[in-house]
Amino acid sequence: MSRAIKLNNHPFPFLLYLEWVLLAISIVTSVLPYPSPKFSSRFPELTILSLIIFGLMGLRLPTHNKINKVIYTACEIFLIFITGLFEGRAARMFPFLYIILVTRSCLIFPLPGRLAVTFFSFSLFLSTLINRLPRANLPIQAQERFRFFTLSLILIFGLSLIFVLLLMNSLLSERQSREELAVANEKLRQYALRIENQATLEERNRIAREIHDSLGHSLTALNLQLETALKLAPSNPDKAQSFLTKAKELGSKALQDVRNSVSTMRSHPLQEKTLDEAIDNLAQEFQHHTGIVLTCVLNVNNQLSMEVNTAIYRIIQESLTNVSKHARATRVNIEISLSRGSLLLIIQDNGRGFDIQQNTTGFGLQSMRDRTLALGGKFAINSSIGGGCQITVDIPSSRLT
Repeated sequence: MSRAIKLNNHPFPFLLYLEWVLLAISIVTSVLPYPSPKFSSRFPELTILSLIIFGLMGLRLPTHNKINKVIYTACEIFLIFITGLFEGRAARMFPFLYIILVTRSCLIFPLPGRLAVTFFSFSLFLSTLINRLPRANLPIQAQERFRFFTLSLILIFGLSLIFVLLLMNSLLSERQSREELAVANEKLRQYALRIENQATLEERNRIAREIHDSLGHSLTALNLQLETALKLAPSNPDKAQSFLTKAKELGSKALQDVRNSVSTMRSHPLQEKTLDEAIDNLAQEFQHHTGIVLTCVLNVNNQLSMEVNTAIYRIIQESLTNVSKHARATRVNIEISLSRGSLLLIIQDNGRGFDIQQNTTGFGLQSMRDRTLALGGKFAINSSIGGGCQITVDIPSSRLT
């Protein structure tokens, strides 16, 4: 602990309340009159003052300075010694003060210090008890009973100290584990929040790039076609009409780009669908809009986790988007198979290809790579100029379900 233990931040308030109950009983016992002067306190005021000071010391425990801890414990021992020295009926509660001392030491000392305070408390109790033994000669039978009682008291007190020590160690260990778990959960929450923010930022960047590459290009061309048509309309209406027709086609293409972007941003593309069904729908939509022949060979079961299904779908979707934009391909082959428990995804096209030394850092390729690595898989690209492109994803069996 980095700060002193006070009433408002005491780790175990019920222990503090128990201390007050024991000390209150000791004070009341020393104040009440007793018919026999043999059991009366010689200095009840000093005994009560010692008990009050001992109780008030429990409201603030040092935890960060070793010297302060030692001085604090020495003062507690001195107050206990004063209470026991002047005896009286408060001495009946004398062993409980040692239990309070051991309890407090567990809150301020590490394990070696706790053991030292416990051993010292037992030794001091033992020496004080021996000094109280009667000096007068007693009958043998009375001596035997007294010895048995004394040994029993020593044994019970020693076991009580050990029990208190073990109990406090257990409570402190559990509390420390809970604090460490809380810290770990908070770090995990912060990490998840950063990941979420990063994912949001990446998605925004992807949408911005897609708008710039597709929609922005289409709208720019559309604007040029309309400007040309406006200029030609007075002098050459037929030529202007052809530019307007081209502008309409560009407007339709821009609208389709917007629809494709909205479709891509769906948060649950596999909702209420199997992976096979989702890929089939994606393939039909791709062929309809691009005219590229798409062949799918899917040999998977429906036991894959939603995380794996979503990753596979997004990787295929991003690959087809890249093919439609850049590859100039006429055919795409997609194959998914389970081999020795691992999932193998191969996407291959017959397009113009590219130099993998220069064109593997795009957002789409990086997104596919990140999704694969998040599942502990391997991502590979094989392409050459004029030789098409092949993307291979290999996900281990341990991450499939």
